[in-house]
Amino acid sequence: MPAEPTANTNAPPALDAASDALSVRRAARSGALATHTSGLAREYVQGNVVILPEALAGDFLRYCQRNPKPCPLLAVSEPGDPMLPCLGAELDIRTDVPAYRVWRSGELVEQPTDIRTLWRDDLVSFVIGCSFSFEHALLADGIRLRHVDEGRNVAMYRTNIQTARAGAFHGPMVVTMRPLGAADAIRAVQISSRMPEVHGAPVHLGDPAAIGIADLARPDYGDAVEIRAGEIPVFWACGVTPQAAVAQARPAFCITHAPGAMLVTDLLNRQLGRC
Repeated sequence: MPAEPTANTNAPPALDAASDALSVRRAARSGALATHTSGLAREYVQGNVVILPEALAGDFLRYCQRNPKPCPLLAVSEPGDPMLPCLGAELDIRTDVPAYRVWRSGELVEQPTDIRTLWRDDLVSFVIGCSFSFEHALLADGIRLRHVDEGRNVAMYRTNIQTARAGAFHGPMVVTMRPLGAADAIRAVQISSRMPEVHGAPVHLGDPAAIGIADLARPDYGDAVEIRAGEIPVFWACGVTPQAAVAQARPAFCITHAPGAMLVTDLLNRQLGRC
């Protein structure tokens, strides 16, 4: 995989945890926001994005269905339609993600902030639940999250956990990591388990080597954070997993979000986990 660019740029001052989703999307659309969305518009559901030609959309849909932990589907567009009204007013998938990644034959070739010039009539958009949404529930319960406190992107790691294959799509699960004290870790499991639409309960707690992570100080995506005495690393499945699958499938053309630069929808986090 290509080296991950740093992502510590602060969001525009006008955007913060209390921002509404449309304001965040408009900032992305104007180019004022081109970095991660962690900690922004905390009331609203955020989503990972994968955009593929219609010829591959069926296989990718099955990949998501077979791997619901890392790939919980929130919405799928009609071919060629950039609008997703079920997720938000004025939402345009071509402009409303702060940063995109363009892949050709499995290689990352470009990282634009607008994909209108790349849009095609056969493209299908997939929006996948994001752990930034359950973070709101953790924060509301009084659980501190270090990357949020420090204004960083969450740390993400490729693991040795293999996802279930569908057509050409397969590869390792990617996870996010948050260091927590024991009591907060237990509570975080309880809270996130009620939110399967945004990855649900953690997939691992403790020793990172057990899931193939050699060094927590060197995440594959995002920013490293300190693990302090008395804390354990807690790992959740991550919606960047499809980017690992894209690298394996090597489609001729694909667009994803840049890790941490999410699509902020009009769905409310408090509406999740009610079942």
